[in-house]
Amino acid sequence: MNILNRLVKQREFMIFCIVLVMFIVMSFASPHFLSYQNLLGVLLGLSFEALIAVAMVMLMVSGGFDMSVGSVVAFTGSLVAVLMRSGVPIPLSILVALTAGACIGLFNGFIVAKVGINPFVTTLAGLSIFRGLTLIITGGRNISPLPDVFNMIGQTRFGPVQTPILFMLFFVILGDIFLRRSRFFRRCYYIGGNEKAAGLSGIPVAKMKMFCFMLTGLFAGIAGVIMASRLGTASVTAGTGLELRVITAVIIGGASLRGGEGTVLGAFLGSFLMALIMNALTLLRVDVYWHTFVIGATLLTAVLIDRFGKIRSEKNLTKTKL
Repeated sequence: MNILNRLVKQREFMIFCIVLVMFIVMSFASPHFLSYQNLLGVLLGLSFEALIAVAMVMLMVSGGFDMSVGSVVAFTGSLVAVLMRSGVPIPLSILVALTAGACIGLFNGFIVAKVGINPFVTTLAGLSIFRGLTLIITGGRNISPLPDVFNMIGQTRFGPVQTPILFMLFFVILGDIFLRRSRFFRRCYYIGGNEKAAGLSGIPVAKMKMFCFMLTGLFAGIAGVIMASRLGTASVTAGTGLELRVITAVIIGGASLRGGEGTVLGAFLGSFLMALIMNALTLLRVDVYWHTFVIGATLLTAVLIDRFGKIRSEKNLTKTKL
């Protein structure tokens, strides 16, 4: 019974139950919802968001967040395409694009951790800067076609499953294990919970924050390269609004804007729930203009739930002390 009580109190269990209810409701609301192709399409659609969410949850646990990831996706996807079209070997083009993503994250981390600028202001500026750089290096035009060998990265199938889904599952499992078990990544919780105490205990707070930003930029770069290879084209509009969807999913999954909370599994379930909501709206033929509204409303609801949950926990803690 104690194990069952602990399980019920977990945020991931609550999200899983909501997902289960959605499956039941949508199975009656639309005959196409439970079709194999639809569910595979949902997983394929969320694979890029969930991939970035793996790193974003680590960043948010440490007390930061990154609004520039959507622009980094477009920039790295365009960069790898420009390099390949210029005659640079495919492996080197990919390496340069991923390095660029990591350097962008490191730059954001340096501004936040060393200079002391708010992460919202820093990464919001990055959102415009790197979207602008994408337009500059591409001349504002999509780049296609891309080499077939490169396209195989995102279009190869193992049975009916495409590689972006496999990349997503691999990094979700690996990220969840590291964040739960690794002493190095557990530092994120200490920093997000109490930054001053973490510093006094010997944790290199600034370096750890910079690493988390770098990791987020790297994963955005990975998503950008895989997205370009899957589509067979580098789109200058790729990743538009992606940062909002990823942050919403991570908060739904149990992360807090104040830091110190969150898991990779929760972030994945949050991404899955968001993808199901968007898919349900499409199947029910809800006007596409409502989709953006739903994302914003979901984010606000998740933040309010997080806030009220914190207030309730603080009240219970106060009563316990009394």
